[in-house]
Amino acid sequence: MKHNDFDEAIEWYDKALEIDPKNHVVFSNRSAAYLSKKDGVNALCDAEMCVDLNPTWGKGYVRKGAALHSLKRYKEAVEAYEKGLEEDSENVSLKKGLEDVKHVKLRAERAGYGGFTGGGAGLFNAGNMFGGDTFARLAAHPKYSKWLADPDFRQKITSMQQNSSNVSEVLKDERLMEVWGWLMGIDMSKDLKGGDDDDDIQMGEAGDKAKSGSTSNPPKPAEPLDPKLKEALEAKERGNAHYKKREFDEAIACYDEAIALDPTNMAYLNNKAAVHLERGDTDVCIALCKEAIELGRSHRAEYQDIAKSFVRMGKAAAKAGEFDLAVEYYKCAQVENYTKEIERLIKNTDLEGKKKLAAAYVDPEKALEAKERGNDHFRAGRWKEAILEYEDAVKRDPQSAVYRNNLGSALAKVADFNGAKAAVDKALELDPRYVKAWAKKGDIEFFMKEYHRALDSYKAGLEVEANNQLCLEGLRKTSTKIQQSNSGEVDQERAAHAMADPDIQAILADPMVSQALRDMSTDPKATQKVMRDPVMSKKIEKLIAAGVLHTR
Repeated sequence: MKHNDFDEAIEWYDKALEIDPKNHVVFSNRSAAYLSKKDGVNALCDAEMCVDLNPTWGKGYVRKGAALHSLKRYKEAVEAYEKGLEEDSENVSLKKGLEDVKHVKLRAERAGYGGFTGGGAGLFNAGNMFGGDTFARLAAHPKYSKWLADPDFRQKITSMQQNSSNVSEVLKDERLMEVWGWLMGIDMSKDLKGGDDDDDIQMGEAGDKAKSGSTSNPPKPAEPLDPKLKEALEAKERGNAHYKKREFDEAIACYDEAIALDPTNMAYLNNKAAVHLERGDTDVCIALCKEAIELGRSHRAEYQDIAKSFVRMGKAAAKAGEFDLAVEYYKCAQVENYTKEIERLIKNTDLEGKKKLAAAYVDPEKALEAKERGNDHFRAGRWKEAILEYEDAVKRDPQSAVYRNNLGSALAKVADFNGAKAAVDKALELDPRYVKAWAKKGDIEFFMKEYHRALDSYKAGLEVEANNQLCLEGLRKTSTKIQQSNSGEVDQERAAHAMADPDIQAILADPMVSQALRDMSTDPKATQKVMRDPVMSKKIEKLIAAGVLHTR
């Protein structure tokens, strides 16, 4: 993290969580790494895990608030910071985060785009969780599939799908509550039952039974652990210690010892598989995990343990570059035990697979051939065919600014101005001195009636090449159009485009600009004074070019 290598940091945090999946500090650090990568979704996921694991730790709420802020879910961000201050009232980061997000939220509301606020029925819209694939997901679950045999249960889910506001159905049925929690990635079975069946009675419950005169026998003391099982656990702990020190041969020896002492425990096979994964022996890792799953199922292991083996298989497959196979393993893990963490692995692995395919497709020579075919179609007026060829050229050589600019030209011909602008913007990102791209960007903005932006684009091109005819002609026609537009009726479409521009919004929100506009409307001499100020005159000219301010 200190060296801004966030991807590597995330990999190390992943490994740390394999060893200690309940460490709230690691989730906090990984959330920060994701946020540094502008990945607010995964940052929020880890922040929520951190808060769930330690609800009294203020820093967890800092992470959650920051992630929500980045996603523009300002109201929820405020709630997260305020909840954190209830737990840690002196936390400076919480106070600063709350102040910042309140300020941004207020500005967003004034500008008319408050972002997602999470108000109203959305706070508990249980029906939204019962999507069209609910029955399929339940049928694949070892526990909930049995509930589908009950017609009344099926009817209630169907009712929720048809009327998502009928929350009372969920609240009245413990099975629906548990399923709803599972669909959201929350294990509610313990909450609904008051704890695991095997848990000891809590102090409060014991007191209630004593008051009611319960004569139930006290619980029997736990039977002493079998010496072999105890030795197996000790061997596993020694193996874990060696693993943390990257002493892999010693770790494997300890796990083998544990397996020999307790051949019914899949955890030891799973730990051994983790060592082989770290060493890069992906085939061995997958084979051991399959053995662990078979062993676990034969001895009725917990679903979470089975899921852990599938996840390790997925990571081994991903490490071997077999991303599609990795996704399949992760999906198997989800069937055993659905979590947000595995959902994140599925999304990220699928993305990595697509990146690999894209990288394998790169071929500059074939890109040039595609570009030439695109040029032939473009000259013949076959715009759609030209677009397809230019898109292929971009995939074959994604670092070429020329191909992206050509794509922008073709998209503009079919009036896909947003797509055209995106293509040209990418071309300029690759080569900021590509004058043709600046001219093309100005042309696109001209057609979109964003004349103030078109002026900026043409001027940017002229800074690179002062006598460029495309930019000079674009500047002339745009200036003429601005004069014509400002002398007639207000163009509503143009005004709407301007008001959606963050730069225009920022200018209008500037109190000095507001005061200058008031002075200009009441005192003609004030106009000369304002326009002599180079900074203020530039802002006023931009408002005029955008069509927000009219001159007569």
